[in-house]
Amino acid sequence: MKSTLFLLSGIASVPVLAAPTLTPHPVSLQSGARFSLSLPARYSITPVVQGLKRPRFFALAPDGRLFVTQMYNRSDNSRGKVTILDGFNPQTRRFARVTDYLTGLRNPNSVAFWHDTKSDKSWLYVALTDKLVRYPFKNGDTKPSGNAQTLTRFPAYGLSYKYGGWHLTRTVTVVPETGQVFVAVGSSGNAVIEKEAVRAAILSMNADGTNQHIYAHGLRNAVGLRWMRGALWASNQGVDHLGDDAPNETFYKLQSGSDYGWPYCYQSRGAVRLDPKFHRAVGTKGVPLAPIVFPAHSSALGFDWFAPNAPDPNLRNRWLFALHGSGFIRQKRGYSLVTATNSGQVEPFLTGFLQRRHIWGRPCDVWNRGDGSFWLSDDYAGIIYLVAPRTN
Repeated sequence: MKSTLFLLSGIASVPVLAAPTLTPHPVSLQSGARFSLSLPARYSITPVVQGLKRPRFFALAPDGRLFVTQMYNRSDNSRGKVTILDGFNPQTRRFARVTDYLTGLRNPNSVAFWHDTKSDKSWLYVALTDKLVRYPFKNGDTKPSGNAQTLTRFPAYGLSYKYGGWHLTRTVTVVPETGQVFVAVGSSGNAVIEKEAVRAAILSMNADGTNQHIYAHGLRNAVGLRWMRGALWASNQGVDHLGDDAPNETFYKLQSGSDYGWPYCYQSRGAVRLDPKFHRAVGTKGVPLAPIVFPAHSSALGFDWFAPNAPDPNLRNRWLFALHGSGFIRQKRGYSLVTATNSGQVEPFLTGFLQRRHIWGRPCDVWNRGDGSFWLSDDYAGIIYLVAPRTN
C-alpha cells in the first residue's frame, strides 16, 4: 500500500517523487505495546535497545563502538548520559553490552570523536547546553581516561515556552583530517533579535578550542550538523508564528561567512521571504535558498548519506532524514523518515510513528552502517531501532 502519512498539504514548493510502496511491519515492545510501522517490504525493523531516556545522536568511536547520547527528558536537567552500545550480534539483533560512559550531564545532545594522527591521541567532544568539553579517549575505554577540558561556554538561558521556548541543544561535529570543530547553538526564542552572536549560529574552533569564530549565522536551530562528503551540512528548524504551512524546514551545505536569514527571513513556496515581524533594510539579499526543504513544523533533525553503490535503489545516492515531528499533533507533520536527492526530490521511507493522534515514537537520528542498514534513535519511546534489508 502507499503511505499516506507524509502530508505535504499547502507546501507546493516541496518536490516529491512517486512514493515507494510501503508495507506494514509489526513492532512489539517489552512494554507490551504492539503497532505497525510502514516501510519498503524488503526491509525489517527491529527494536534492539529499549528503556533509554531520550536517546538522541549517534557517534562511532575510533575502535568501532557505537556511542549515543541520552538527554533524560525534555526539561533543562543534569541527568543526561553518554552510553556505549557494544558487541552487536546480527543473529540475535542485540547488543552484548549497554554501558554508561558518562553520567550527570546537562542535556548532552551530541558527541563527536577525533583522532589526532600527529600525537596519536583520540578525543571525545561532548556538546552540553552551557559548554563544550572534550575528554581523552582510548580504545576500549568504558569511562574517560582523563579529566574534561572545557573548550568554550555557551549562553544557557532563554525565553520560557510561553514565548516560544529556547533551544538548549548543542550539536558538535569534527573534521577528521584537520580537527576543526563546529558547534551549532540554537536561538534563545522563536523569533527574536539576539544579543549574543553565538546564538542561532555555527561556531568554529581548532581542536583545542583556540581560534573561535562564527562560521555561519541566521540558523534558528540547526540541530542536525555533520561534516561529511568534504563539507559541513545542517538541517534547520523554522519559526512557529507564520501558520501551519510556513516556513519550510531547510537543509543546507553551509558556507563560511553566510547569513541564512533568521529572524528576518524564511523560506516558503520556493523562495526566501521577509518575516513581517522584522525589518531588514536589504530585504532577502544574500540569503541562500535551501536546495532541500521539508513541510513546515516537521522538525528535520538527524541525517546521513547513502552512496551511489548502496544496495537499495530507494536509498542509493540519497540523503535519509529523521523528521522528529511537530509538537502540534493536529498538523500531522513529520514523525517519519524521508529520503531526498541532491536536487530536492523528497519521498517517504518509514512512516507510522503517529497514528490517529497517538504517538508511538519520534525519530531523532539515523546512522548509515555501510551495508544497506542503519540505526535509528527514537527519543520519545527511548528506543534504538535497526532497519536492515531482509535476508530471506
